[in-house]
Amino acid sequence: MTIHRPNKPFSMIREFHLADWFTLANAACGTAAAFAIMTYLQADDVRHVYFACGLVLAALVFDILDGRIARWRQKSSAMGRDLDSLADIVSFGVAPALIAYGCGMQGLYDRIVLTFFVACGVSRLARFNVTAEALSEGGDKVKYFEGTPIPTSLLLVIMMWVAASQGALRDALWFGKTVFAGFTLHPIVLCFALSGSLMVSRIRFPKL
Repeated sequence: MTIHRPNKPFSMIREFHLADWFTLANAACGTAAAFAIMTYLQADDVRHVYFACGLVLAALVFDILDGRIARWRQKSSAMGRDLDSLADIVSFGVAPALIAYGCGMQGLYDRIVLTFFVACGVSRLARFNVTAEALSEGGDKVKYFEGTPIPTSLLLVIMMWVAASQGALRDALWFGKTVFAGFTLHPIVLCFALSGSLMVSRIRFPKL
């Protein structure tokens, strides 16, 4: 007769490596950035745009550190890799799209493009997880990326930070807006379309 004993509480947390905590900090920063831009929509205080953009930058710092710590301690796992991808989609996919929306890219076509951007980020990370072993050629480190890494969306976040500093938000967005069939497109959102397309491309970028 087999006796099933209940699992110990917090057993999953005990399995986390040090690098995993930095990955979770990455995800926490991305989530906080989303809350910050939602607060901007409620309070109309531009400081919350700066907070949101700054939190994405902080997420990048944690994203870099988790990889370095994993290599330093020589402790990595499949769960850690998947955890990293999930954190990245929050911080460098969903959060930048929400920041763009909060800054004024709220037309129907804008939302379609921003959704496309996030979908490309999800696809890019899924492809990387599936092909990472082949790309590393039997080693411990991937030698190149196929498509731009999703953290490059930080460039879009910096763009929005600069726009906020110049008061170019909402109706004052750079390049104005265009109306097609009664729905609005802000041309600046096409930067997100370009970024998403590069992420899912087959262009190879060396990993530094």
